[in-house]
Amino acid sequence: MAALKLISHKLCPYVQRAVIALEEKGVPFARIDIDLASKPDWFLKLSPLGKVPVLVVTTEQGEVALFESNVICEYIEETQGGAKLHPADPLKRAEHRAWMEFGSAILGDLWGLETTTDPTTFESKRQALVAKFARVEAALGAGPFFAGQNFSLVDAAFAPIFRYFDLFDQLTDLAVFTHTPKLRACRSALAQRPSVRSAVSPDYPALLHAFLVGHRAHMLKLAA
Repeated sequence: MAALKLISHKLCPYVQRAVIALEEKGVPFARIDIDLASKPDWFLKLSPLGKVPVLVVTTEQGEVALFESNVICEYIEETQGGAKLHPADPLKRAEHRAWMEFGSAILGDLWGLETTTDPTTFESKRQALVAKFARVEAALGAGPFFAGQNFSLVDAAFAPIFRYFDLFDQLTDLAVFTHTPKLRACRSALAQRPSVRSAVSPDYPALLHAFLVGHRAHMLKLAA
């Protein structure tokens, strides 16, 4: 079996997707955290976009670097044993891939929410999150996961999104889950999942708070 190395950053939600997929499959891998503010030359040679995650696959012919989290998750699903993280039905599988992309769009709004210093921009991003979470709520069934009882790569994509709110909820009430009871139940179930819990280091909350401080985030003014 090919040896796997995951190039990571401690706060990156896209890295968490890959870690969760690897953990769900029970695949051994080495995790190497880097500082994205001071990217090492060896990393820039591996990552054409200069972003994490990068999964380095060691084969008999040498190392192959895979970039983009969804590509990495698909490779893990296709090459590793363990529980299937995609539906067998092609249409359902495509639907799941589309919702993973929707999760990426939510992360874009979250980036604006946590980095803006402007109250108007903050409220715009908050409203965008409310609208997007309402769409996810409408797509959910009985739960507790996106595909019911079966954990999937969609859940791996959304678990890092929900993790942000573990800290945000301590700072202020953003009221983004007020009208989404199924989504709240999914968030709670994912928070208990061992793969999700192990996807970040114990200092993740402190690092995220320091990130908000460094960006002088408007959210901290609400907390004050």
